[in-house]
Amino acid sequence: MIDKHVRLGLLCTRRNVDGEFFCNVDIAGKNRDAVKAKLTQMGIDFVAIDDIVPDGMIKLGADARKVADYFIAQGVDAVFAPHCNFGTEDAVAKVGKLVGKPLLLWAPRDPAPDPTQDFGRATDAQCGVMATGKVVRDFGVPFSYMSNCRIDDECFERSLRRFMKVAAVVKAMSHLRVGLVSNRPAEFWSVKYNEQQLLEKFGVEVETVTLIELQQRYRRILETNRASLEETVAEYRRDCEICVDDESLYRTAALKAAMLEWAREKDLSAIASTCWGPMRDMAGIASCFVFGELTGEGIPTVCEGDVNGAITSIIASAATLWERDPFFADITQRHPTNDNAELFWHCGVFTRNTATRACKPCIKGNFDENRPTVGGFRIEDGDVTVLRFDSTQDQYSLLIAEGVTVDGPKTNGTYGWVEFKDWLAIEHKVVCGPYIHHVAGVHEHIADVLYEACKYLNIKADLCEPDEAEVQRRLR
Repeated sequence: MIDKHVRLGLLCTRRNVDGEFFCNVDIAGKNRDAVKAKLTQMGIDFVAIDDIVPDGMIKLGADARKVADYFIAQGVDAVFAPHCNFGTEDAVAKVGKLVGKPLLLWAPRDPAPDPTQDFGRATDAQCGVMATGKVVRDFGVPFSYMSNCRIDDECFERSLRRFMKVAAVVKAMSHLRVGLVSNRPAEFWSVKYNEQQLLEKFGVEVETVTLIELQQRYRRILETNRASLEETVAEYRRDCEICVDDESLYRTAALKAAMLEWAREKDLSAIASTCWGPMRDMAGIASCFVFGELTGEGIPTVCEGDVNGAITSIIASAATLWERDPFFADITQRHPTNDNAELFWHCGVFTRNTATRACKPCIKGNFDENRPTVGGFRIEDGDVTVLRFDSTQDQYSLLIAEGVTVDGPKTNGTYGWVEFKDWLAIEHKVVCGPYIHHVAGVHEHIADVLYEACKYLNIKADLCEPDEAEVQRRLR
């Protein structure tokens, strides 16, 4: 399972000067203490370097190794480098290189010049962070930048929380284990993926299981542990509109328990599973509702053996700092009267956590055989981001499009109508590649988070809506 906690390494830096006024250690120390107090107030778990270097602020490049070793030993997932005065550019660059985690540079607004002093300026922190940016680039270290602002400005908290989300995406991708149940349906060439390349480029591991092995777990639970399923079945009856027979509910609970048992045993982050004929025959039910339930348990589970789709779902949820569950959808058809709206649908695989609160979600039969069990509901209204991680000719990219839900015709399964500013531009980008009709969606606008995360993952951020100029504006 993914460790969803993000720990920040606080790399306060000052210049190796102790002037009576300019680069005064006490003034830099006040900035350091103000940052620590703000992080504590925000509820961020951070590791400072007070016991590693004097004053808790790095000022020598020679100290970079011991600071980096300390951060690594403390398990930090990202590094934040406030310039408490001008700072020391090579020290920040070296720590960033050695730790190898997302790095955020920032300098507080400098106080007005003091006319009673000969030099008049105490910190010149903005000047210093500009020097650091150049040296960090020279070291080949990707980094993020927070606009020059005061600690109490809205920009500070907004930028830092976004950076924590970026770190969560990068962390998730570096510890990702995807379970693959059986193989892809024969007709679904579009979900092919390169397992070796995923391992080499991103460290993504794929753990496989055959249907026979899964069936053995499922039958054992259904036949010998039926009493253990009562609580789950009672929850379904309480929280859902039931349009299937009781036996199907027990089979659903048993299949969920079997897949959850396997996922926990193998330490899986997500699952891509077969779901057509053999899977239905194995359990006597459709597996769609079970997949949604597993997603609700924190293990995004997608259909049709789409490993890249499972990875996309993890990225989507991590980019909200795990506060939102993803839904896995087909891009299906255009709205009958709104040219910029599209139907995002799947047989019944969305987690109940994404359902509208206007009515109870339904557990029903699927669209093609009326075989139980699938979910039946539309998604909650609000902002939505849809995304797709995929590749062609060894190049990986992430499709990113923000929209908002709108009213549309009711249909079967799980679905939502989403409106964009220019749907046809998105449609052309999907068809022309390297994407397919499968996307992950999440109820939050996160294009800026995804754009920054792509920098650290070394993949192309393929922005549809908003465009790059708008994302850059947000980042400021």
